[in-house]
Amino acid sequence: MVVIDFIRKNIPGMLLCAGIGFAAYLFGLKFPVIGGPVTAILLGMIAAPLIRNKGFLQSGITYTSKKILQFAVILLGFGMNISVILAKGAQSLPIILATITTSLVTAFIFSKLLHIPGKISTLIGVGSSICGGSAIAATAPVIDADDEEIAQAISVIFLFNICAAVIFPPLGAALGMTNEGFGLFAGTAINDTSSVTAAASAWDSLHGSNTLSDAAIVKLTRTLAIIPITLVLALVRIKREKAAGGTGFNFVKIFPWFVIWFILASIFTTVFNLTPSVIAPLKWLSKFFIVMAMTAIGLHTDIVKLVKKGGKPIFLGFICWICIIGASLLVQHIMHIW
Repeated sequence: MVVIDFIRKNIPGMLLCAGIGFAAYLFGLKFPVIGGPVTAILLGMIAAPLIRNKGFLQSGITYTSKKILQFAVILLGFGMNISVILAKGAQSLPIILATITTSLVTAFIFSKLLHIPGKISTLIGVGSSICGGSAIAATAPVIDADDEEIAQAISVIFLFNICAAVIFPPLGAALGMTNEGFGLFAGTAINDTSSVTAAASAWDSLHGSNTLSDAAIVKLTRTLAIIPITLVLALVRIKREKAAGGTGFNFVKIFPWFVIWFILASIFTTVFNLTPSVIAPLKWLSKFFIVMAMTAIGLHTDIVKLVKKGGKPIFLGFICWICIIGASLLVQHIMHIW
């Protein structure tokens, strides 16, 4: 009975998100710099006003934007072999710590100066410093961000991903960076995997090098920062909710248990050293679930309101991006890498 009720309530909306999401996923494969998640949000926002009777779809769309997004983060953990990533990415840790700290502090300070709501500034700060859409997907449920805030943050991150993919290769050449230095630069100062890949591939084609693998490893090392960041944010929220809720406070309901499952998935992959053939379909499903969830978020988002509110978040994203670039270059210079 419970299963039948779940199917009746949620499957229509989930199928809609899957259908639009699959089109966005295919577009993302064709144009990886844009990517599936951003395309999914845009298609969702375009489709929303065209759906006249959204009532029977609403439950499934909401389930996709909340629960499917959490499942995507859990599956992402299976792609994290902690020992392998840290063994190969240890050199980048000082730079990663510097860029993450810089982005979060910058986002906090400028959110106060610009009077930007705390949730959107947190999403932009985390998305800029860790791994773009994946970090936003992991952080949003923890801080209870709504769909419009998620869409806003993803849009801001996307804008500077495009800028980085175009600007970084000539910038690295102008600075006289080594292949090793550019791999660290791309991996620590670009926040989305597709744009890291685009920038590193462009560098390799210009210089006949093989920085793509190094940049990808650095990027994966950054992704591990999802664990401490989300747990700290969860503890902060729990403390606030406890102070505000009194006897009605519910730790079990508020705590983001999906983050624990993400950690366990990472540990499972590390302990049993899962092969690429096992990990690959799980990573694909994680990516597709994120695209589905972004479609649902797009279906819940008012594109006119998004554009009207976009000025300050874009400026905040720009400041974070510039500060991350500066921090990455400064620490590399101090470490005599380039």
